[in-house]
Amino acid sequence: MDAPMGENPVAQAIAQTLIEGFNKHYRIFRDTSRRAKEYFESGEWQAQLDAVRERVQFYDDRVNETVARLHGEFDADSLDDTTWQQVKLHFIGMLIRHKQPELAETFFNSVCCKILHRTYFNNDYIFARPASSTEYIDSYPPVYSSYYPQEAGLRATVKNIIEDFDWQRPFEDLERDVDFIVRTTQAHLASWPEMEVNCQIQVLYSAFYRNKTAYIIGKAINGYQEYPFTLAVRHTPSGKLFIDTLLLDPWRISVLFSLSRAYFMVEMEVPSGYVQFLRSIMPNKPRSEIYTMLGLGKQGKTMFFRDLVSHLRHSNDQFSIAPGIRGLVMLVFTLPSYPYVFKIIKDVFGASKNMDRATVKRKYLMVKHVDRVGRMADTLEFSYAALPLSRFHPDLLEELSRLAPTSFELDGDSVVIKHLYIERRMTPLNIHLEHASDEGVEHAVREYGNAIREMAIANIFPGDMLWKNFGVTRYGRVVFYDYDEIEYMTDMNFRAIPPAPYEEMEMAAEPWYSTAPMDVFPEEFATFLLGTPRIRKAFLKHHRDLLAPDFWRKAQDSIRSGHVEDFFPYPQELRFCNLYPAQAGQAPASDTE
Repeated sequence: MDAPMGENPVAQAIAQTLIEGFNKHYRIFRDTSRRAKEYFESGEWQAQLDAVRERVQFYDDRVNETVARLHGEFDADSLDDTTWQQVKLHFIGMLIRHKQPELAETFFNSVCCKILHRTYFNNDYIFARPASSTEYIDSYPPVYSSYYPQEAGLRATVKNIIEDFDWQRPFEDLERDVDFIVRTTQAHLASWPEMEVNCQIQVLYSAFYRNKTAYIIGKAINGYQEYPFTLAVRHTPSGKLFIDTLLLDPWRISVLFSLSRAYFMVEMEVPSGYVQFLRSIMPNKPRSEIYTMLGLGKQGKTMFFRDLVSHLRHSNDQFSIAPGIRGLVMLVFTLPSYPYVFKIIKDVFGASKNMDRATVKRKYLMVKHVDRVGRMADTLEFSYAALPLSRFHPDLLEELSRLAPTSFELDGDSVVIKHLYIERRMTPLNIHLEHASDEGVEHAVREYGNAIREMAIANIFPGDMLWKNFGVTRYGRVVFYDYDEIEYMTDMNFRAIPPAPYEEMEMAAEPWYSTAPMDVFPEEFATFLLGTPRIRKAFLKHHRDLLAPDFWRKAQDSIRSGHVEDFFPYPQELRFCNLYPAQAGQAPASDTE
């Protein structure tokens, strides 16, 4: 950018309007996140779920509000190029002491991209590259607190860490829980290492709230070794607090941040500091995913697309049609060297799909508003994404031209996709089952049924339950990812198939009973799911009850009663009540430290 800053009061006023718009957004975001502690203390689980859902819309509301101000106060469409360049320069100056500069840059981009033509989407006008450093930003309160066990002893330090979160609710037996923590750590390490001079425990200042659990996240540092950990804090049936488990494996902590789960509520003055700390204990987790899981989805999208552009510069494979059964609604393609799939809504759907584009978009947005309970893949949604034409395989271009001609356009050496969904790539469940051993089939089918159960309890009916609409993660977990037919459980009518008036009617081409649009007959699932003997055997062994209305109706009754189910992002066997069943609820073992 070579335009001088100069004295341009209009550019400075526009920059001020932009920073005010962002500051308002983040103030509301922080206020909502701060209330998560209050909801946890008071056990208001539904209020917390509602807050997570409502928070999704905050960003777009503030962007649209700011766009309207720029049009109304400055006639934004009439501004010249020099003014827009100076707006960016003034805005950069406002970020020098800002606590969330990277988020403010993304907000700037979101607003300007609604006003400027895409020919301006370069670093002269928007933040195609970050201009502000997020290193060493001062924070109050600090990003993390440090504790020194050499001074007070390990047990006293662990107790102090927990008490410092100052939850306004007593623990059932904190001494017992501290004992469980120390014993579990010792078993994990095999033997206690000698404390080095720098031995300390660093703990993120704010707890992470999701569902019915508060998570304390930190790491112990001893010499050159670092040991990450997460404590899960929950309510007993009587309303007291207890430590449910201690996670010590980095990969298990990483699973907490899976994009198939609801976003965390965390009160952060300097989010980049939290991301940097979390990256130190999950180095293989992309920063884009961490930002997203902290509820900062737009920043996650910005960083994801920058990573994608960088990857394209350092690779040479081509976007190609995704393997597997073709969908009736979505055209799906992949870049083999990149672990994501790209989905475009087709112009014309298959004959069995009675819906339109707006309905599909509404269904995908719906997933962001519910608790995904570890069973529904999150999606990144982009508008007018420009990708290099040279990287598109001819077969994919032909497929786009035939099935989705209004969804993209060619612009010079770019393919501009007008509306695009991106998801983590998984092995489609139908392909996984074809190659799995008998033991692998049983595991996958059990996981599939568990996924359906957990989505149902979270008020989601998947609609299209075919195996191809589910994927298998690298940890062997089955996750749903095709959302064009999902509905809220409470909107469905689960029915049993009535007996035929006479036997011959059972052989007729048309059913002998009437159906309404939201009617579901679980008995019919077996027809299209259980054609393979070993799959049928595994399904009937673990999930026979899914083929009758009772399970579904009971799930509906639970949801309508306001009950919020427990969902654990860690195995049941790691819970202290299962690790130490004899001691749980009793006095702790004597202190031998």
